[in-house]
Amino acid sequence: MDSTQILGYIGALVVGLVLGLIGGGGSILTVPLLVYLLGYNPVVATAYSLFVVGTTSLVGTIQKHKEGLVDFKTGLAFSFPSFIAVYLSRRYLVPNIPETIFSVSSFELTKDMGIMIFFAIIMCIASFSMIKNKKDKNNISKNSQPYYKTFIQGLTIGTVTGVIGAGGGFLYVPALVLWAKIPMKKAVGTSLIIVTINSLIGFTGDMQTLNVEWEFLIIFTLISIAGIILGVFLSKFISGHKLKKSFGYFVLFMATYIIYKELK
Repeated sequence: MDSTQILGYIGALVVGLVLGLIGGGGSILTVPLLVYLLGYNPVVATAYSLFVVGTTSLVGTIQKHKEGLVDFKTGLAFSFPSFIAVYLSRRYLVPNIPETIFSVSSFELTKDMGIMIFFAIIMCIASFSMIKNKKDKNNISKNSQPYYKTFIQGLTIGTVTGVIGAGGGFLYVPALVLWAKIPMKKAVGTSLIIVTINSLIGFTGDMQTLNVEWEFLIIFTLISIAGIILGVFLSKFISGHKLKKSFGYFVLFMATYIIYKELK
């Protein structure tokens, strides 16, 4: 095992730690880690990210359920349209993106470059959400929206998360608070069940188009699971709000770095 692989596995531990400490954002680290450190192309990296994040989030869902912080009815309502969109985007949309999206003069936007830049834009949106650091809203109206709106929202977020290979917790948490009208802490727990279902079903779409390195993927995932268990334990002693804001600035830095690296 070389030093790069060791650093990759340390990164897997950090992914799980972040998920355990702040309830989301671990997937934002997984794709850059696989692409820039371990050398996978973005299509493979986004596929592997779905498996890692989905499996790790399953462990997180079980832990949050024990604390009474998972609304399964609302989570499944969002999951149904979302996993359809994630599966279809991984099975048909991503494989059919042309290798050269467009070229102007000496500049050429390739498929790999396009995926990473789109990923970086989503990272920027996520970072601003984390930095804003909204207060928990416990007194929220119980009047949720009509299901057709939830269905459309689930399709939209599912398509985005399918393309970038992220679990989408940073998108689902605000959606659950603003649209489903559930408290922030419960939204974090509920988002994990959506992320679990979406990511693992989305990954099945990739299994039909990619040759998966199962040994590496399982080891990486097991280390990430160890990280989320440790992260949940440490979250009892560390301020989640301060950590989330700091992580938001780190994500913004990473997004800027990705855009610079892809366009230089």
